[in-house]
Amino acid sequence: MKNKKLILILAAVLVVVVAAVFLLNTQRAAKPSTFKLGILLPYTGTFAAVAKTQQQGVLLAVEQRNAEGGLNMPWGKVKIEYEDMDDEANINTGVRRFRYLRDQGAHAVVGQTWAAVSLAINELCIRDPYPYFPVNVAPLDSYRKGKMGDCTYAAGYTPWTVGYMAGKAAITDLGKKRIFYLGRSDSWGWDIRDGLAAAAKKYGGEIIGQLEVAQGTSDFTTVLEQVRAAKPDVFISAQFGGDAISLLKQCYDMGLNKEMTIFNSFLTNVVAQGLPLEARENIYGMHFFYYDLTGFEDAETVKLAAEYSKAFMDKWGTPPDAYATIAYIAVQQLFDAVEKAGSFDQADIRRAIEQNPEFMSVKGPAYWREDHQAVYEYAGFLVRGKGRNEAKHEFDFFEVVSVQGGEEVYPNLKDLGF
Repeated sequence: MKNKKLILILAAVLVVVVAAVFLLNTQRAAKPSTFKLGILLPYTGTFAAVAKTQQQGVLLAVEQRNAEGGLNMPWGKVKIEYEDMDDEANINTGVRRFRYLRDQGAHAVVGQTWAAVSLAINELCIRDPYPYFPVNVAPLDSYRKGKMGDCTYAAGYTPWTVGYMAGKAAITDLGKKRIFYLGRSDSWGWDIRDGLAAAAKKYGGEIIGQLEVAQGTSDFTTVLEQVRAAKPDVFISAQFGGDAISLLKQCYDMGLNKEMTIFNSFLTNVVAQGLPLEARENIYGMHFFYYDLTGFEDAETVKLAAEYSKAFMDKWGTPPDAYATIAYIAVQQLFDAVEKAGSFDQADIRRAIEQNPEFMSVKGPAYWREDHQAVYEYAGFLVRGKGRNEAKHEFDFFEVVSVQGGEEVYPNLKDLGF
């Protein structure tokens, strides 16, 4: 009998201990001492140079928030830790490493340069909602109703918007109505084409010729001869990164710059740095963010852009580029949403964004739309390349000519099924 009583007492004590440990662990889980951020970018492969700038934007945002003590949560300040991994611009690798980061306790993941990887990861987030903030320019189809994860939010826009802004700027700001378009044989090129066509239809432009080439094309001689024969007012191209550098160099070498306006739809500082000064001179294009907004009419935006650009320059030695800024904004908005939610739970983060969609970014006012796309008042800056006689220093790439933005330059929500 005594043994039975002893066993019952020990069992009761064990139950109490187990319950106490469980309660303690639950409380700790609910009030973690660190916020773990997963960073997943293609540091090897085709997009490595762009990924490096994205990483710089993310790390600056983390450093700045930690310098303020971390995230301001209901249970106190929470420092941010991160784990940085390479998706190798490979779908299988990206998905596997995303799962690893999530399973190892990352509270959110930011990343991706190549849209194919971000689309694959987003598919996982549709089935199992999770805070995922892609930092690239994703295809238009990924924003259709039901295609975006509940807690997937994209700080970049779609190539459709890139094309629309390029077309509107070429026609309304530069007065160039006869357009020849060189696309790329994938969703990037097709979406830019469709946005360009929409802008041309609205503003009285005409696409008098169009061709497309595969990503990685290096010799554009035959294409450029056809462009020359068409005699457009403006030659708008979808090529990006190294492809854009090759194309723009060949435009200069063949003398097309003297016969028409050369317009690369989505310019970056990386492209500008890859061009001889003579080839960069008077090249036009849309830029997601340009670090020098001197003279821009919105004083608050100029101030925020200058402060961000100085911090970036002080840390990395170069001014921030477009994709660095997409990544920086994405991480800032993730952190803000977590603080507003007072929680690391994806449902709470989503609710916080839905209830507080408007935000101020380093490129001006913006808000989260129903399709989880950030709509910027200043979505793209029309820039003109500076040549040898104008550039005052090695980073003096462009002059900001005008700006495009607001709901007009985004695809209509009804067309996306909302």
